[in-house]
Amino acid sequence: MKQILQSLKTGTTEVAEIPVPNVKRGQLLIQTSHTLVSAGTERMLVEFGKAGWVDKARQQPDKVRMVLDKIKTDGLMPTMEAVFNKLDQPLPLGYCNVGRVAKVGAGETAFAEGDRVISNGKHAEVVSVPFNLCAKVPGSVSDEEAAFTVLGAIALQGIRLVQPTLGETVVVTGLGLIGLVTVQLLRAHGCRVLGLDFDKEKLELARQFGAEVVDLAARQDPVKAAELYSRGRGVDAVIVTAATKSSEPMHQAALMCRKRGRIVLVGVTGLELSRDDFFKKELTFQVSASYGPGRYDPNYEEKGQDYPVGFVRWTEQRNFEAVLDMMADGRLDVNPLISHRFAIGEAEKAYDLVGGAGPSLGILLAYPGLEITPAARTVSLRTAGATSSAANADKATVSFVGSGNYATAVLIPAFKEAGAHLRSVASSAGVSGVHAGRKYGFDETTTDTNRIFTDSATNAVVITTQHDSHARFVLQALRGGKHVFVEKPLCLTLPELAEIESVHKDAGERLMVMVGFNRRFAPQVQKVKELLNSVTGPKAFIMTVNAGAIPADHWTQDPEAGGGRIIGEACHFIDLLRFLAGVPLTAWQKTSMDSPTHDTVTLQLTFADGSIGSVHYFANGHKAFPKERLEVFASGRVLQLDNYRKLTGFAWPGFTNMNLWRQDKGQKACAKSFVDAIEGRSPAPIPFDEVLEVSRVSIELAGGAQ
Repeated sequence: MKQILQSLKTGTTEVAEIPVPNVKRGQLLIQTSHTLVSAGTERMLVEFGKAGWVDKARQQPDKVRMVLDKIKTDGLMPTMEAVFNKLDQPLPLGYCNVGRVAKVGAGETAFAEGDRVISNGKHAEVVSVPFNLCAKVPGSVSDEEAAFTVLGAIALQGIRLVQPTLGETVVVTGLGLIGLVTVQLLRAHGCRVLGLDFDKEKLELARQFGAEVVDLAARQDPVKAAELYSRGRGVDAVIVTAATKSSEPMHQAALMCRKRGRIVLVGVTGLELSRDDFFKKELTFQVSASYGPGRYDPNYEEKGQDYPVGFVRWTEQRNFEAVLDMMADGRLDVNPLISHRFAIGEAEKAYDLVGGAGPSLGILLAYPGLEITPAARTVSLRTAGATSSAANADKATVSFVGSGNYATAVLIPAFKEAGAHLRSVASSAGVSGVHAGRKYGFDETTTDTNRIFTDSATNAVVITTQHDSHARFVLQALRGGKHVFVEKPLCLTLPELAEIESVHKDAGERLMVMVGFNRRFAPQVQKVKELLNSVTGPKAFIMTVNAGAIPADHWTQDPEAGGGRIIGEACHFIDLLRFLAGVPLTAWQKTSMDSPTHDTVTLQLTFADGSIGSVHYFANGHKAFPKERLEVFASGRVLQLDNYRKLTGFAWPGFTNMNLWRQDKGQKACAKSFVDAIEGRSPAPIPFDEVLEVSRVSIELAGGAQ
């Protein structure tokens, strides 16, 4: 299918061939008929992409500070690679979509196949969108009109925050699409409206919708105009829908308001506010968050948990419905806002218009109607004349399930460098899979995950998906006769672990199951292991991890989705100490700091030879401090490893230090060892019983013994 992608690195807009996305539980698969280009938002993205590195940095000072902190701890090259990888990922554009439901995902819903619906789906022939971000289109509203719904909900939410009453005077600063919709909705609400803009055509439209206007291009004074229009009292409220770097609209808004007036920012402006402007009048100021309550709440948007109408009358979805109702009875007319129409194949012309100096307003994209077939879920990336390699037991032919940031930045290039043939890459939405597939030379990309497990050309599967899917995919791979490399963790529960052990045994143990415990493969850790081989007595290990805070509502903190941070990340360090000790764990316990997320913990480990280890996994530190430090005490000697860059020996015969120019956590060596084992050059890199042992201990320490 065709989908519009934007490069944040170069500003280039392309119409790419993407596999049709999956439809998950709680989602609708929608066959698109029209989408609306949000000129303000999408123009900013295009301009950001086209900007030079210095201008990009100026636009995102908070990100620059994060980069500087990372350079201090991880070094320059790893940091720059991470930045370039982030900017290299294509951004799917669009959020104003209308079409028909092709398939309904599992879960209770009022939608059915064939329903005409709007959503915040992307500019794509087919989109998959959660139930709560969709609404049915009334019969009297055309698809072209309905495409304005989500944008209209942005305007409506700004109005709801202003809380206008019948007869109040409201200024709308910036008469783009959202501003002109705001004018109409305010007029329908019984308000007197004053519109401000530089564009004569937009001012004329606002006048047609019943507003008085101020032509800023003609140097008309908006503050004096507002004073006259409000009969000398000052306006009751100002809604700023402009997009500018200047703070002048906010200053003007404060001057125009009456005492205790209200200002709501819907657009994007500078926010250098004058305290004096707001202090004397006791003004209120609020920033509107997109479509309404529920926005950016994963429980509402992704899990489908609606807010009770008795407590939250207007949610995102109910705002969509209200806008559609206004269109249906004629109080909101968006037809005059349509300035251009393009077919999806001509989308690049549309974005030339968006980024150019020519006049435009509502730009609609039309879609021919893609037939959704199983074949549409896979896109071949092979060059003309090339053929896929057949299955070869002597060659590692690897397919990836998942193509997120870590897979694309670290694991896929590591496997490519190790010499593996990259066969197929699967992703849920399709975009990240296409990016990874094109960048690293995969044969194909797909959204049909099952295809990978039945593919005769694949003999190894790398799993890099959300943690709750790991066990299912590991089992599917083993039953399909594939070797498995799963990015930690192996699974989330003990019953899952037992099933994996059983299925692996049934496969005759000929198939490898490896978890991406890369720390044990880091060159300095290998040196530590070599030095410890000369020590006969027990050792003491102290692992300090400055893990950093993750919000409580992040999926990794969810016990069902991510398993929590002990299973999800601290397992790395349990494995590291298990590797260095070289003998099984015999006892383990956890002490947690009292906090909402319970992710600042100390793990105490005891080993069969009497060695002991502590993993201090702290979420309450600072980013400027190095993330990981290992200390080993053995036979009157000490080894200290700082962040996989500096290894120092104290009183260690024949060894003083081993320092690296750049951080190396062992990811490349980890991938290469797996590839070498598949191709018969070495045994399994991590014995399966150690994989099971570390996984079991991690689950039990997290309290997941069920």
